[in-house]
Amino acid sequence: MSVHSYSRCWIHLVWGTLHRERVLGRDARRKLAAYLQQYAEGKQIYLKSVYGNADHVHALFDLPTGTTIEQVTQLFKGSSSHWINEQRLVHGKFAWGRGYGAFSVSQSAVDTVAKYIAGQEEHHRTKTFEDEYKKFVKAYGLKWEQEKTVETVSLGAEGGTSPH
Repeated sequence: MSVHSYSRCWIHLVWGTLHRERVLGRDARRKLAAYLQQYAEGKQIYLKSVYGNADHVHALFDLPTGTTIEQVTQLFKGSSSHWINEQRLVHGKFAWGRGYGAFSVSQSAVDTVAKYIAGQEEHHRTKTFEDEYKKFVKAYGLKWEQEKTVETVSLGAEGGTSPH
């Protein structure tokens, strides 16, 4: 890549635990967020914001050139599930669920999305992960496929407005 190449592609990534089970306790979530921040730095991925909920994670990162969203997602999910099991942060074997949501974020909305992610604990006092996820899917013009679960959203005919 040339010294004069520039790229800024913000992605709001959301993924859940297997069967959306609420298995991550407060201490595990705090440790997970710190781990993901350190891991991303080691992989030269700028992770601006990350928050672990009991049943899902939100991460806002700048997609590195030459790397796909799928690759970053596999790195985050694969590494963190291995680490959670290695650290024995949950009872039994831990796994992330299949699939993820990856939503583009404009430069002008980055701070708003980072605040949204930081406010997850308050946000989820009144809204479930599924409700939140459906809102994102609809806002980005995708169609929710309830019978096939969230990993199989497809392009829909209608768009929406940003859920942030």
